[in-house]
Amino acid sequence: MIRAIVENDVAELNKINREELGYDYPLDKSLVQLRKLLKDSGHHYLAAYEDDATKKVLGYVHAEVYEEIYADPALNVLALAVLSNNHHAGVGAKLMSWLENTAIDNGFKSIRLNSGMSRINAHGFYEHIGYVHAKDQKKFIKNF
Repeated sequence: MIRAIVENDVAELNKINREELGYDYPLDKSLVQLRKLLKDSGHHYLAAYEDDATKKVLGYVHAEVYEEIYADPALNVLALAVLSNNHHAGVGAKLMSWLENTAIDNGFKSIRLNSGMSRINAHGFYEHIGYVHAKDQKKFIKNF
């Protein structure tokens, strides 16, 4: 079942981020960030896929409003992650379908996302559900 993410999900989300996305971010900092995002529901859209029997979070999606002066507002997927033992079970597709419906309901005309060059299986998944590879990019970061 797809449901809204709540603060009590933070440990499961942190585990998914670590195991599936490679982000080893401290749990206490994850909670601070999650609280901030949940308060900004007009800009951030978060949903979890919860197993009906075990009530465990199997995956989640997080998107933000993407606004530029050169394009109509869209949603930008910041995270889509599913526990690896639940890949190919439809969890990711259901989460993305939820996000697409949410985008339409809120007047957005598109959804965009970035996916690391090495994530070949993810690329195939996105193409399978109707997303088109638009361009290649490099990511630059300056830490302070």
